[in-house]
Amino acid sequence: MSEPRTVRLLVCGNAERGDDGAALAAVAGLLPGLPPHLLAVLEVRRCEQLELEDLLDLPDSTACVIVDTAVGLPVGTVVTIPLCEIPDRDAAAGPNLRSSHVLPLGQLVAIAQILREHSMDGTFVGLGGRSFGFGRALGRPVRAALPAFRAEIEAALIQAAATSAQRTV
Repeated sequence: MSEPRTVRLLVCGNAERGDDGAALAAVAGLLPGLPPHLLAVLEVRRCEQLELEDLLDLPDSTACVIVDTAVGLPVGTVVTIPLCEIPDRDAAAGPNLRSSHVLPLGQLVAIAQILREHSMDGTFVGLGGRSFGFGRALGRPVRAALPAFRAEIEAALIQAAATSAQRTV
């Protein structure tokens, strides 16, 4: 059996901006319960907002899981989407998944794939949010969805580690 590869977890958001802090809260509650073998290959990075550089410096051998609160999803809804599918979803007029930040996720992923000259092995796990104002707490629907969000993040991390291990051949 092969060893799992490194998985980079990009945790986006700002705890001072209402629902935007959901990914931070979910990951903080998730990390202590992860199995040791997954923690050993996990690299956690906090990004207040996802930037192109966060994707460009991803080593080819590392899988990526991006977690964020998204605009364009029903509030409290959790989605898991392979990164390679996000640009096509945007182009097909699916939900325009974007964080509350500058560029939509599909555009960031598409630009990164062009500049990297290959697709990234990764997943986006998003939670629909509504309130992103400064000084606000997580909204009730987002708080209620945190257990499902944590479960989807954990499943994505496990899948990323397993998929990465299979690709090392």
